[in-house]
Amino acid sequence: MTPTATPNTTRHPSNPTLASMPLAVQWDDLLPHRDYLVRFAQRKLQDGALAEDLVHDVFEAVVTGRAVFAGRCALRTWLTAVLKHKIVDLVRQRVGTDSLEGAQGDDFDAPGSALQCPQPQPDEWAAQRQTVRQVLQGIAELPDTLREVVQLRILQDQSAAEVCAALSISENNLFQRLYRARQSLCGQFSTALH
Repeated sequence: MTPTATPNTTRHPSNPTLASMPLAVQWDDLLPHRDYLVRFAQRKLQDGALAEDLVHDVFEAVVTGRAVFAGRCALRTWLTAVLKHKIVDLVRQRVGTDSLEGAQGDDFDAPGSALQCPQPQPDEWAAQRQTVRQVLQGIAELPDTLREVVQLRILQDQSAAEVCAALSISENNLFQRLYRARQSLCGQFSTALH
């Protein structure tokens, strides 16, 4: 796993005005994340050239200041979120312009048309329920400090600020605990699969 680059800016926790100012992100801060972002976009779009273009658009938006990093999360997490928005915009644009172009004569209001969502089969439901049970069991087996943040932040969908206040921890500590919990859960499931 590639370490996350830290933007070339100093935070000022003692001064709330300076602490809330956007962080300047330099080109060198972005480069370590390029390969990860391209792979992420390729998985979503199944098109390598388009993935490269979208990552370039993300970097251009950051460097030109159209997208501003506030430093409330890891740089890679923020870049991935910006990329997700670009992907959603691209999909919306394509759906709006060419989703029905090849439909010639299809009756999309008719039952069984291409616009219906397929329902999961009974065996898929069973597999999903089994996975949910395994995940919940894995969460229950986490150490108390990790289990608490997962339950509050993920299962109960509380905001980061609410979780930090409830547990009297910093936001940085919250994200570290969430990361360790995810790593632990991923380790449990990779062991179970082999």
